[in-house]
Amino acid sequence: MIMPVQEPTFFAVVLAAGGSSRFGSTKQAVQLNGIPLVRRAIDTAVRVCDNRVLTVIGHDADTVIAAIDTEPCFIVVNEDHGEGLGTSIAAAARACRGHADALLLLLADQPLITPQHLRALIDTWSGANNEIVASSYSGTEGPPVLFPSGAFEALESLTGDRGARALFHDGRFTLGTVPFEPAATDIDTPADLAALV
Repeated sequence: MIMPVQEPTFFAVVLAAGGSSRFGSTKQAVQLNGIPLVRRAIDTAVRVCDNRVLTVIGHDADTVIAAIDTEPCFIVVNEDHGEGLGTSIAAAARACRGHADALLLLLADQPLITPQHLRALIDTWSGANNEIVASSYSGTEGPPVLFPSGAFEALESLTGDRGARALFHDGRFTLGTVPFEPAATDIDTPADLAALV
């Protein structure tokens, strides 16, 4: 008997827990063309992963939740968000363990990410449990990034403000990349936002 091949299950993770210290207010909730940044990121993720979208919040959680409004997603509250980005990634990986074959990690402050680019990351992934697929831009690799479930344990061990980039050069994993220069645009200051309006 020939068994049908089961399609991998992907979860998207939107990281939106940071304190926005350089912006001066909760940037996840600020609007670009009438849409809060966090809702824009979730909407992009939903177009690829349907209801399998998880948003990690922390700083000013009530404001961020209000900005999310009716967008369909799971919410994870990172109580340790003040310790840095690594704690949010770890919280997301713990939440996805046992449910996802891979996760797509996005930042709420990268407003030019497209569903097409997220699908390109998925299409580039070989399905290997040790293959990471990152976006490449401005001479570096970074988010959005696809992490296979084989990397979840390493992601769960992240602490402080150290992101997951160290895994790109970890001998346990191979790294594929998809060029996408718009990923270089992130919103750190009000001037960054103004430049896009």
